[in-house]
Formats: sequence, structure tokens, C-alpha cells
Amino acid sequence: MAKNTNHTDPAVEAAVRIAILGFLAYTCYQIVSPFIELVVWGAVLAVAVYPIYLKLVPRVGGREGWTATAMVIVTLLLLIVPVYELTVSFIDTMQGLNERFKAGTLTVPPPDASVEDWPVIGERLYAAWHDASENLEAMVTEYRDELSQLSQQAVGIVAGLGGAIGSFILSTIIAGAFLAFAKECYSFNIRVLDRLADQRGAHFTDLCIATIRSVAQGVIGVALIQATASAIGLAIMEVPAYGVWVMAVLVLAVVQLPPLLILGPIAVYVFSVSETVPATIFLIYAILVSSSDAFLKPLFLGRGMDIPMPIILFGAIGGVILMGILGLFVGAIVLAIGYTLFQDWLGQNEQQPNEATEVESHDSN
Repeated sequence: MAKNTNHTDPAVEAAVRIAILGFLAYTCYQIVSPFIELVVWGAVLAVAVYPIYLKLVPRVGGREGWTATAMVIVTLLLLIVPVYELTVSFIDTMQGLNERFKAGTLTVPPPDASVEDWPVIGERLYAAWHDASENLEAMVTEYRDELSQLSQQAVGIVAGLGGAIGSFILSTIIAGAFLAFAKECYSFNIRVLDRLADQRGAHFTDLCIATIRSVAQGVIGVALIQATASAIGLAIMEVPAYGVWVMAVLVLAVVQLPPLLILGPIAVYVFSVSETVPATIFLIYAILVSSSDAFLKPLFLGRGMDIPMPIILFGAIGGVILMGILGLFVGAIVLAIGYTLFQDWLGQNEQQPNEATEVESHDSN
């Protein structure tokens, strides 16, 4: 009888299948990778605003699609209008400065004598400031290379900001789709996590949702409060191009850097152009705004969660360092899930000695 020569080693067959599945997974990842960040941002936005969405649905006659569409339109308007105003303000300010410089009417007020006594940078800053107040054109000529590099960096920042705004617009549209199919997305997420986490999909899904909303309130919310307070102070002091500085404060606050990095130099400028009393009040106000997160974060961050507030805060800060602004949410979620799994593991280890004790006592009886 002839032997079957078509027999295949099971190990080889399994390796071929794994290789094909790996290649398929890798190819799928490469195809969707340009959209992953946008989709994740869309999911974050949808989860953050879902409570508002639930309150609006009954007022629109229960039409979920229309409600999601209206929220997307309103969000885009709230974004586009301020961005347009800030852009116009920035362009007008730059054009005005350029025209005054060409006409020779642009002047820099002389520095206060106390500037020279500042530690580290006092003498150099006083000298450069004094030269600019005496002969601005000569000072610009002397520092032409440095100013050219600074302008190139500014253009790069503006271009990056434009790209970020475009990504936010697309993410907002994706968030609207998630809102319209929120129940289906919630069920799908539970099914996936059930397979990965031994039927604990609902628990971890709810944990992710609570973490996103906690970070949105405790980080984004506090940053908006600080930016709004900064805008009020800058507007009252009539700081030029204050809209640009407000956006800078917002970005710094979101990435967990003190707004005083922006407001401090502005306070120095205010001292040079205003009376001592209002300038001192503004400096105190700037310090209070910058340090307000010390008592605002404990009020908002971690509310309604079993996860300690420091875990969420460390996750958000570490995520920003590792991944950028999106890491605010991803880092907090990963650390919250890791903390929960660690606590479960500790609980299991605590149960084992108790079970052993119960068995021994039962045997002795």
C-alpha cells in the first residue's frame, strides 16, 4: 500500500497559520494606523460629553442622530470662531508692529533699573532691553540671526497649531458618529474586554469611561479655568496680542506646566508700561492663577472613582511625557487599569492564606 505523502507536521501547519495571521494583523494595522489617533481622540471626546448628550436627546424628540450632529456643529463653531478671532488679532498685531517699525515710530520703553539686579539673567536682559529702547533698528540688526531662528520656530509652532486644529475637527466629527451609536459601541467594547479580561469587560469599560471623564474635568477643565482667568487679567491690563498668550497658557496648563512661564514675563512687561500698583496686582493675580490647580485638581480629579487621585494624576502626567496631549487620557487609563489589576492580585493573595487557615481548622475539627 502506498504511503500518504501529503501528511503535514502539525507544528509546521500551526506556524504557517500564525505567520499568516501575523501578516494579516500587521497589514491591517498599517492600513488603519494613520487614523488611530483621530479615532482615539474621537472616542475620548464622545465619552467626555456623553452625559451632556443624554440630557439633550429628550429635548430633540429622542432623535439621537440629530442630537449628535447638532453637538458636532456647535463644537466646531465654538472652536472655529475663537480661533478665527485669535488669528485675526495676531495678524493685526504683527502687521501693526511691522508698519510702525518701517515708519520708525516703533519704540520700546526703557527698562526699570531694578531689572539689572535680577538673578542670572538681569544684566544681559537689562543690556538688551536698554539697547532696544535706545536704537531698536540697530538692535534688530545685531541680533538678526537669533531673531530669524525665533521667527522660524514661531512659524513652525503656528503650523503645528493649524495641524492640531484640523485633527481636532476630524476627531469631533468621529466623536459625533460614536455618540450616535453609543450603545452599540459600549456593547462591542464589553464583548472585546470580556474575551481579554475573563468576563470583566463591563467593569473595565466603566473604569475607562470614569477615568476619561475624571481627566477631562480635572485636567482639561482646570486648564480652561486658568486660561479664562488669564484672559480676564490680560484683557484688563491691555496686553498686546493677549489672545495668543491665552492660547499659550491653555497649552501649558493642559500639559501640566505652570502658566506662570507665560504670565511671569508678561508681568515684567506690565511693570515696564504701567504704574507700580496695578502691575503688582497683576503679578499677584498671575501667581494665584498659576497656583490655582493646587486646590482645583483635588476638587475635580478622581471624582466618583475608586482609583486614588494621585494614580490618575501620575498617569496623566506620565502619558503627556510619553505620548503628548493624547497621553493625558491614555496614560491615566492604563495606570488606572494596572492599579485595579494589581489590587485584584493583592486581594487574591490575601484570600489564599485565609482559605488555607479555614481548611486547617476544618481538618482539626
